[in-house]
Amino acid sequence: MNPVMAWHEEHAYFARLLQVLQEEVDTLYTGQTPNYELLLDIVSYLREYSDQVHHPREDEAFKRLARRSPELRPILVRLHQEHRVIAQSGDRLRELVEEAVSDAVLPRADIEAAASTYIVYYRNHIATEEKEVLPVAARSLTEDDWLAAKEAAPAKADPLVGGDAGDRFRHLRRRIAGETPPHHRAAPATSA
Repeated sequence: MNPVMAWHEEHAYFARLLQVLQEEVDTLYTGQTPNYELLLDIVSYLREYSDQVHHPREDEAFKRLARRSPELRPILVRLHQEHRVIAQSGDRLRELVEEAVSDAVLPRADIEAAASTYIVYYRNHIATEEKEVLPVAARSLTEDDWLAAKEAAPAKADPLVGGDAGDRFRHLRRRIAGETPPHHRAAPATSA
């Protein structure tokens, strides 16, 4: 597959995951309890695949693109920095969701704020790459550049797209495919 198309398809998939994450977090506003296991799967997937495979490959492509298209350097530097912000905010969100899964008592507003930060950063990040970077990368990067970008991260199958993750992400795959409806329950009266 064309590397630009592959990059675009991964972005579309990540955007769908962020939409499901947003839908689950929105239940907090209505007094329901989101499916915390699903939230944890989404954040874990994005941390384990996107941050460990997709973003390192992008960083290598950004480095090469900055040499070929110096006018993009400020945007590319910011996007590289955003990879770290996304990773840190993802870690914080995962910590909070893990606490919720283990029935810890914590303010719902903490989860809402952490999720909102993560979602907003990630969506804006993807939009900038799609609008500002991918068109130039398609014109400027060579086969050698794309090969170096591919080799910048370990060869790891995407666990949601034919990867070997066993049953871990089965529910998440079904939810993204629209096969299963959201699962919410009324929040306990003692929720913060």
